[in-house]
Amino acid sequence: MPPEGIDEQFSPRIEIDVAGIHFENPVLTASGTFGYGQEFAQLIDLNQLGGICVKGISADPMEGNPSPRIYETEAGMLNAIGLQNVGAERFLTEKLPFLRTLRTRCIVNVFGYSTEDYVRAIEILNQGEGIHGYELNISCPNTRAGGMVYGNDPHLTAEVVAASKKAARYPLIVKLSPNVTDITELARAAEGAGADALSLVNTFVGMAIDVETRTPRISNVTGGLSGPAIKPLAVRMVHQTYRSVKIPIIGIGGIASAEDALEFIIAGARAIQIGTANFYAPETALHVADGIREYCRRKRTHLSDLVGTLKLPNETRAFKVSREE
Repeated sequence: MPPEGIDEQFSPRIEIDVAGIHFENPVLTASGTFGYGQEFAQLIDLNQLGGICVKGISADPMEGNPSPRIYETEAGMLNAIGLQNVGAERFLTEKLPFLRTLRTRCIVNVFGYSTEDYVRAIEILNQGEGIHGYELNISCPNTRAGGMVYGNDPHLTAEVVAASKKAARYPLIVKLSPNVTDITELARAAEGAGADALSLVNTFVGMAIDVETRTPRISNVTGGLSGPAIKPLAVRMVHQTYRSVKIPIIGIGGIASAEDALEFIIAGARAIQIGTANFYAPETALHVADGIREYCRRKRTHLSDLVGTLKLPNETRAFKVSREE
């Protein structure tokens, strides 16, 4: 027997297009939490995912930070991996061939420490077949601008996005940092510079201390906080950004259930990414996709019709209609 309220005769569509990329469902895995994809091949059916965002790739290989690099918090996780990766050329020869065998869309997260770094990484990756899009991590300090983080300054955001878009062979998704006063200002800067979509949010800067030794819990002192603790903040930022830009949004931050994901979608995200949950429950993304499908069947609606349908006091759906126009 189907669950109460489920109409088996209604077949909801949960596929979605974002920045010209067609995803069979809106559930992606977040960069830095799913390796290069193949590491999870024995745990779940990767073809059931909407997409895989591989860990951040730089033009040259990076070793990352010394241990300890991860610390579990009461409602999430701190990490300071240091963007360890094999580099763009080895990614093409060692990692991409496996990803090409999947139906799942492959999004390559890209980072650098100067605008030239980003462009060089993208130019190398452009040679690869089987990449469907780039996700630009702009939560990195520009070493040529005194360490100012790209994603904290609208002018630096516009600079790196414009240069990367010009170089990119594939659609460009810009991943925004939440460690700013007004995320919509950065969102508009990225949109104006040519971003095809936005993903938000990246991790919040945090720290933890071992009171017995009076030392930081991770070697880098501070790290990125992710997991359930950040979800309400991330949902709020997606909602604000949806009302400020016209390009599509991918929501990220503490998603561990279909209900979590639907909050982001109703707030304005067209797709979502599962991050921290991959560490303790690798099958989470598949359960979330099934739950979204069940919700849509129960509500007799298609996924695309849910995006941005938050009902606010004294407002109607006129905002959604005018935005789409």
